[in-house]
Amino acid sequence: PNGLLHLGHARSALLDHALARGLGGRFLLRIEDIDTTRCRPEYEAAILADLTWLGLDWDGVPRRQSEHFGAYRDALERLKALGVVYPSFLGRGEIRARVAAVEATGRPWPRDPDGAPHYPGDERDLDVAARAARTVNARHVVWRLDTRRALVRTGPLTWRETGAGPAGETGRIAADPAAWGDPVLARWEVPTSYHLSVVVDDALQGVTHVVRGCDLFHATSVHRLLQALLGFAEPIWHHHALVTDEAGRKLSKSDADTALAQLRAAGASPEDIRRMIDWPATERSLPTIYRALRDIA
Repeated sequence: PNGLLHLGHARSALLDHALARGLGGRFLLRIEDIDTTRCRPEYEAAILADLTWLGLDWDGVPRRQSEHFGAYRDALERLKALGVVYPSFLGRGEIRARVAAVEATGRPWPRDPDGAPHYPGDERDLDVAARAARTVNARHVVWRLDTRRALVRTGPLTWRETGAGPAGETGRIAADPAAWGDPVLARWEVPTSYHLSVVVDDALQGVTHVVRGCDLFHATSVHRLLQALLGFAEPIWHHHALVTDEAGRKLSKSDADTALAQLRAAGASPEDIRRMIDWPATERSLPTIYRALRDIA
């Protein structure tokens, strides 16, 4: 809740709701508000209003991640006990300087699927005493997944995809967590990250199907690795195409012209929203999706 829902959120919510109801499942609403500086109550209220206006209902009370930091801390402690996380101390400016210095020589620096540079990993091989000493004296500690050690523990991983990735990938997908380097799992100011909190929430809420945009397709590799490390059940993923603007860019919560609240204020109806996102065409594919999911189940 750090902005207003837009047409892309409408497509995702409508598809998720239809799949849940069509399969006799629960449709869950989760408020992912771990960023307590940008998330605001008025945006949460707007989310509830927009979904209700679209005609969607959800099961149970929405889960607010800000109310469950303890569960994420517990998961992080389990990962520490496995020896697959480490504290890191380089700030963003120091990382940028290190990357720029290497790239200035013409050598490439590895980057994750979102284009962000991998963390240098200076602290990865420090012994326990050295880590403890640096942690005590550090102002800002960021806990990162030691992907290399984690993969030694889990071995190769896959996930079941019933939608499609950016290049049309579907079926049983080979996970590639190493493509993300050593992702952040918790920061000094927030005891969790998106990756850790959604994996814990999915497990605690009994989620069997994750429906989301294909911009998160590659992040599934990290989620599968965390699930395997923590002994969580593997859900089925369904990544769907994004709603894009005229330039082909995915929509943002800062795009007021595609915000559901703005469109509603301008006189649009829920039926108009469905037409804008070509929902009838999407809906016609639901029987095929139902069959695929039932075959897997």
